[in-house]
Amino acid sequence: MSKRYIFSSESVGEGHPDKVCDTISDAILDACLAQDKTSRVACETFVKSNVVVVGGEITTKADFNYNDVIRAAIREIGYTHDDDVFHADKVFINNYLTRQSPDIAQGVDARKARGKKTAEQGAGDQGLMFGYACDETPELMPAPIMFAHRVGRELTRIRKSGKVKWLRPDAKSQVSVEYVDDKPVRITSVVVSTQHAADVEHAAIEKFIIDRIVRKVLPKKLLTRDTQFLINPTGRFVVGGPQGDSGLTGRKIIVDTYGGMGRHGGGAFSGKDPSKVDRSAAYMGRYVAKNIVAAGLASRCEVQFAYAIGHPNPVSVCVDSFGTGVVADEALTAAVEKVFSLKPADIVKQLDLLRPIYLKTTNYGHFGKDDPAITWERTDKVAALRKAVKA
Repeated sequence: MSKRYIFSSESVGEGHPDKVCDTISDAILDACLAQDKTSRVACETFVKSNVVVVGGEITTKADFNYNDVIRAAIREIGYTHDDDVFHADKVFINNYLTRQSPDIAQGVDARKARGKKTAEQGAGDQGLMFGYACDETPELMPAPIMFAHRVGRELTRIRKSGKVKWLRPDAKSQVSVEYVDDKPVRITSVVVSTQHAADVEHAAIEKFIIDRIVRKVLPKKLLTRDTQFLINPTGRFVVGGPQGDSGLTGRKIIVDTYGGMGRHGGGAFSGKDPSKVDRSAAYMGRYVAKNIVAAGLASRCEVQFAYAIGHPNPVSVCVDSFGTGVVADEALTAAVEKVFSLKPADIVKQLDLLRPIYLKTTNYGHFGKDDPAITWERTDKVAALRKAVKA
């Protein structure tokens, strides 16, 4: 008997209030790392109406104007229209950033400290992180989230080109995919909501989104006569962004990862330097899982790591191939522990994470991107994993 179900994932545009916050937090992180690669950054952002609040802990030798970085990030998103309440040049900025706690610092630093059991660099916090990969798309990502990102990315590209004057920064997309025996067979619905100028008719928005965005970027073979298109289903979306809703850093963790297809440990990414395993170990998990699938050792793979604050080794490593592995999951786990070093300091070195690369990750997912700077998308451990499994 065949297994049939529909799975949905959403993406959000750069102008979504939560993504505005993620962008500001990552812009500040990049500004720190550009001058001081040893920066410790945990930057949170809140936005509402014409106000930006940044807070958290930063220890860095970098010297720059935080307000200039924040305004540049907002300007790049596109909040520059005269009728924007949230405007790059007009927002009020409140800065509540302080230095990192010395108690946390001694756990992360590669040095001895009273009560610390090792002089190695430890994890910046306890927690669990997941990585995931599957063979549904060329990116080795789940189809629903990749399709939703494609819609959002193309919408942003056209908006920033200036060719469609009525488009505004805030937007969301959602794609529902029907699966038969865990294989995507058709797209059942596409939902797109985009902020727009007040003088454009709903019918024009609907036609533009379906013809110029959806049908252009989604696989034609998966779109059928029964596919439902829901475009700006409320009928009007003029008030958007931080004027319409408040935003917080780290509230779009499912959008950032696998669209709900893979599990999530709960830690957000944006605004955190790679000493925080919430970010770096999640990137490592993707790197490991993607290499397992690319090696043909499984068609679906999820990897979990767990860490204790101040401790250099993971307290657990678990590989789940959902019954698709060519060998037992125990053998895959052993191969992973042989091929990869999972200590926080080694993750940072292997993936070359002490670079100002994080604004590249903020929008349309931290995984599945074709960019040489995003090292966790490489599949350079395929041969080593195959050899480890045979051994």
